[in-house]
Amino acid sequence: MSILLGCASKPAEEENEFDFTDERDPFEDVNRVMWDFNRDVLDKYVALPLANAYENVPAPTRRGLYNMTENILEPASVVNNSLQGKGKASAKSFGRFLINSTFGVFGFFDVASKMGVGSEKESFGETLAVYGAPDGPYLMLPGVGPTVVLDRGGDFVDDYIWPMSFMSFPLTLTRYAIRGLEQRIELKQLEPMLENAIDEYSFVREAYFSVWLDKVYDGDPPAQDDWNDWDEWDDWDNDWDPGVPTAYRLDLSAYQKKSMAAQ
Repeated sequence: MSILLGCASKPAEEENEFDFTDERDPFEDVNRVMWDFNRDVLDKYVALPLANAYENVPAPTRRGLYNMTENILEPASVVNNSLQGKGKASAKSFGRFLINSTFGVFGFFDVASKMGVGSEKESFGETLAVYGAPDGPYLMLPGVGPTVVLDRGGDFVDDYIWPMSFMSFPLTLTRYAIRGLEQRIELKQLEPMLENAIDEYSFVREAYFSVWLDKVYDGDPPAQDDWNDWDEWDDWDNDWDPGVPTAYRLDLSAYQKKSMAAQ
């Protein structure tokens, strides 16, 4: 439910004006069909109506419930920070879980943050990426949204770490529902960004990879310079080609701050 945004479609001739193919997305044809299904069916008739209804719940209650879902993830962060050799971050994750599970009433109140113990979230997918595991193909999953095999596969491993391994199916479903609805509420304010994109699908794909790299490299991803082979790079001025797709000129920072996720 990460990227289930219902937005206006662009004219067919405008969509085909640029080549949005990406080698990281070998199943693009299938993924685009799933994107349309997520956006036009699941989001329109399920996710967005439920999010609008859930938005009527008092904000402190919603925040507390979301905090509880975050708290359940802390033991996975303890393990993954340790596997990545981040001893201090692992200790902080353990401290957050201990503090919020007790003084924070099972995580409903984020007491740890108020005490200066910030979040150090890490997933098993990120751990594998740090050790050089390939991302795998980009996928658009029904009801979930964009991901890569490594990201989503790592979540399955994290789900076996205590206490999530002891959660019943209804509790697990409730956890995903709370996170998905809260994220959908936050994403509502970002819909204009999609409306300004020439191709919504490719915009979301680029945004996902930006967020994923940001997570893997702890907010400091390596620079990706697509102009290395241009001898005239030093002479290139600000009068750049206005035909460059808007999707690649939009600032993704707001999207990164609101996305999650993830997931």
